[in-house]
Amino acid sequence: MGVRLMVVDDHRLHAEALASALKLRGHRVLAAAAPAAGAAELVISRAPEVCLLGTAAPAEPGIFDPVVRVKRERPQVAVLVLGPVPSPRGIAAAFAAGASGYVRHDERIEGVERAIMKARAGEAAVAPALLQGAFGELLNPAAQPDDEGQRLLQMLTPREVEVLVRVADGEDTRLIAAGMGIAPSTARTHVQRVLMKLGVGSRLEAAALAARTGLLDRAGASGG
Repeated sequence: MGVRLMVVDDHRLHAEALASALKLRGHRVLAAAAPAAGAAELVISRAPEVCLLGTAAPAEPGIFDPVVRVKRERPQVAVLVLGPVPSPRGIAAAFAAGASGYVRHDERIEGVERAIMKARAGEAAVAPALLQGAFGELLNPAAQPDDEGQRLLQMLTPREVEVLVRVADGEDTRLIAAGMGIAPSTARTHVQRVLMKLGVGSRLEAAALAARTGLLDRAGASGG
């Protein structure tokens, strides 16, 4: 039997793609909303069985406040956090807020579905590899992994970064061209260069990679 779900993510393209994939697998997706700031109100009003809540910064203070509110007002709702490879602090913060599990943004749909079923059954849903990585970081804090988001950001020109941000917001070529004041053919070329530099084959993959690595947050910080 399908699960009544909600998908809430800052990046609309990723949210809608995941919602569509879950619908195809027989689940009832109540909403796919972009602004995480309004997640709590939406979840409380709709009361799904499981909510998938996306975040690009799992270690940021207060990022899981919506989870706290949902669990306080709708304790029967299981919340699964979708995010990049988390630090131990990120995983701990998610569970401390009341989340039922943590799933990587780039997890295959089968893995997401397994996590959903576990969360609905009241079980903790975290991939063993994530836990192993978190414990490994705790045991070896001196080992600093490469910052993939920063590395990818340095590969892109400022123009290409703007294109990537617009792609992640779900804009098509026409909207990108209009928003940047360039010809559609130029926008299309920029998009192709972004995909090539990131080593992905589609706009959806580019948006997912940017979300997983925190690249978009870094782009916003450097631009502001």
